[in-house]
Amino acid sequence: MRTDQWHFPRPELASGYLELLELGLSSARTLFARRRMGKTEFLQKDLAPAAERAGYLTAYVNLWEDRDEPAGALVGALYTALEPDWLARLMNKARSPLKRLKASGRLTGVGEGSIEAELTPEEKHYVGTLLGEVMRALDKQPKVLLLVIDEAQVLARLEHANFAHALRAALDIRKDKLKVVFAGSSESTLRNMFGRPAEPFYNWAALEPFPLLGREFVEFMIEKTNAIAKNQLSVKHGMLAFERLNQTPEFFRRFLERFLTYPFDGPQAAIEYTREHVFHDGHFARHWQSLLPADRAILTMMANGESDFHSAAAREKLGLILGLDKAPSMNTPAHALRRLQNGNLVTKLALGEYQFEDEAFGEWVRNLDLEAGSPK
Repeated sequence: MRTDQWHFPRPELASGYLELLELGLSSARTLFARRRMGKTEFLQKDLAPAAERAGYLTAYVNLWEDRDEPAGALVGALYTALEPDWLARLMNKARSPLKRLKASGRLTGVGEGSIEAELTPEEKHYVGTLLGEVMRALDKQPKVLLLVIDEAQVLARLEHANFAHALRAALDIRKDKLKVVFAGSSESTLRNMFGRPAEPFYNWAALEPFPLLGREFVEFMIEKTNAIAKNQLSVKHGMLAFERLNQTPEFFRRFLERFLTYPFDGPQAAIEYTREHVFHDGHFARHWQSLLPADRAILTMMANGESDFHSAAAREKLGLILGLDKAPSMNTPAHALRRLQNGNLVTKLALGEYQFEDEAFGEWVRNLDLEAGSPK
C-alpha cells in the first residue's frame, strides 16, 4: 500500500482509543466532528492500521456513501474483514438478498473499492439473516474485530430502525469479540441516537468530540510543501491561511495546492483564491434555493450571531425578514430549526444554542447579498 506523504499521522491518538477499548470498561466509542475536519482520514489511515498492528481484524464502512441501504454496506464490510472470498460465495447463494453488488474500491479483498448493495423491497428482511451469518463467522475465529462505522448517524433514520435494532442486539452479546467506533458529522443526531430511550443504541456508547487539528498539522504540511516549493511558505502565512479557512484541514490542503501551482502569486493570493472557491460553492446556492423561506431566515439570523430564536425580539426580526406584518408564533422557528437539524444543516449544542453543521456553508450564508439573493 502506497504511503500518503501528505497524511499527518496521529499515532498517539489512535493508540489512546485502542487502549480505552482494551480496558474492557466499554466496547464502543462515538466521535463527532464537522465534515472536512480530518476525521475520516484518521479512522482509515491511523486508527485502522494501528488496530491491525495490535492484532485486530478491522472493518470500515462509511454509511453516507450508502445512506439509502446502510445494512448492505455494513454487512459487506464485515464479510470483507472476515472472509476474503465472501463475494463469490454470497453471489452463488440461491437466496442471496443482494440484487446488485458492485466492487468499486476501498475494502480488503475487493481491490481498492467499497461495496455497494441495492436491496429490493421484498428482499430487505433477508439482511437480518446475512447479519446473523457474518456474526457467526466472527464467533468462529479467535481475533477481536474493530468495526469503524463512519457517518453513523445514518442509522438513526426511521427507515433503518429494524436493522439498527438487529445490529444492536448482535453487538450486545459480542462485546468481548467486537469493538466499535462510531463516528459522525451530525452531533445533534448522534446525541439523539445514543441519548434517547426510544432509540436502538440508547446508552450504548460514550459520545465525545473528535480532537481537531491545529498548529502541528500546519507546520507538518508546510514542511512538506517547502521540500518541493521554489518559493518557501512561512509558518506565519500558513497559520493565517488556516485561520482564514476556519481551521478546516481540507480547505488548507486546497490552499497549499493553489500555492504550489501558482507560487509567484504569493500566499495571500492563494488564501483569497481558496476562500472564494470553498465559501462560494455553486451547490450552496442550489441548496439555499431549495429551502423554505423560514429556514433561510433562521440561517441568516444564525450567521449574524442570533442564538435565541424564540424570544419576542428574535421573532420580530424573523417576521421582518419574512415580510410579515407581525411576529410569527413560536412554532415557526421551532419547525424551521427541526427541519434544519433533520437536514444536517445545523447542530443543536445546548438549549437555545445552535451552529452550522458545515462551516463553509455558514460562511457562504454570512456573505450572502440578501437583496440580490446571491453571494457577494
